[in-house]
Amino acid sequence: MTGNANRTPWRQCRPTEFHASDQFETTRPPLTRKPRLLVLASTYPRWRDDHEPGFVHELAKRQVDRFDVTVLTSSAPGTAKHEHNDGVEVIRYRYAPRPLETLVYGGGISTHLRRTRWKWALVPSFVAAQYAAARRLIRQRRFDVVHAHWLIPQGLVAQSLSGRGNNRPVPFVVTSHGGDLFGFGGGLMNAVKRQVAASATAMTVVSTAMRDEAARLGMRSERMVVLPMGVDLNERFTPDPLAVRSTDELLFVGRLVPKKGLCYLLDALPAVIAQHPTAYLSVAGFGPEETSLRAQAQALAIEEHVRFVGAVPQASLPELYRRAAGLVAPYVRDPTGDQEGLPVVLMEAIACDCPAVVGDVAGIDDLLGPEASDLRVQPTDRAALAAAVSALLADPEAARQRALSLREKLVDKIDWDCVAKAYGDVLAAAIGA
Repeated sequence: MTGNANRTPWRQCRPTEFHASDQFETTRPPLTRKPRLLVLASTYPRWRDDHEPGFVHELAKRQVDRFDVTVLTSSAPGTAKHEHNDGVEVIRYRYAPRPLETLVYGGGISTHLRRTRWKWALVPSFVAAQYAAARRLIRQRRFDVVHAHWLIPQGLVAQSLSGRGNNRPVPFVVTSHGGDLFGFGGGLMNAVKRQVAASATAMTVVSTAMRDEAARLGMRSERMVVLPMGVDLNERFTPDPLAVRSTDELLFVGRLVPKKGLCYLLDALPAVIAQHPTAYLSVAGFGPEETSLRAQAQALAIEEHVRFVGAVPQASLPELYRRAAGLVAPYVRDPTGDQEGLPVVLMEAIACDCPAVVGDVAGIDDLLGPEASDLRVQPTDRAALAAAVSALLADPEAARQRALSLREKLVDKIDWDCVAKAYGDVLAAAIGA
């Protein structure tokens, strides 16, 4: 089956929370040119086939038919200062001497700040440089709308640019992806989040669980929309009827950081191996926890059953999903409160008909509905996690049929064509607000 099979009309996958005509009073005259969109992001592909998460670019490139899209993101060693990629103009700002531009990539901002205290010294220049670059671009180009990915710091920058002190305030939409909402806690940070949400022309979150968390934190917005990120179900993440699925290989994909829960999977693996002696785990990922995770595997005497394959480019992920007996995504809420908003890796695996076991984190019910209970497990319960993984290996046909059923139900929830149009509608309505 491909992503085009049994497609329902757009109106059936349009988010029910958002209706432009209901939430905005359009007062601006129609534009005679394509509206200009400025996207603010921290994590963004540094080059083609980068292994860093690429969902901001995937969304941006699908807006070029409706908007003139420019992305402003941070520089990193090896990146170009100015380039065009898939119709998107990408501009990168410097925030420190080149060897010190290490705040974003290789684990994410929150992970770097938690593990390396001196990197807090980079935060002021990171935010100030982004603000200065964005303000300069807005004055030069007269952008019509800003899309800020993550409440902090991009949402804060966008809010500052929309203030009365600027020559031409620009409406902005802010999107929270999870870590910025669940993490960065404390009174001051939560106050900043509330301020950004209240100032935004519209705000999107990627799951209803995140909308509930935002409400719990006192973030009030009549223009809050639940919109997930998407998956390319038409070309990249598709089943391959000719692929031979393993009966032994378990797969983990993601950054090696605490909220991904890989340490709990390693703890459970000896019990899985006791029932399935040929089982092994392929770890496709990178991050600051790799050394400790390798040591953990050695201490558990399972190093021969664990293969750290390193960072994998996005283009190579479908082959892994099509080959594995199952994806294990043992996501948890880490000690700082950080957790996944809506696991993109899980969506990609399901799109490739890959069976899965997943931790009980935000967004799972949105994605899977009643079927969530078939995949969900509490990773901190070692016995429960081992039992769920062993059951997947014991009955591969049942796992495969469950994966096939899930993909059919997800086509009109997470396909990028559907998701990108919804975001485009939010942005277009913000221009008219």
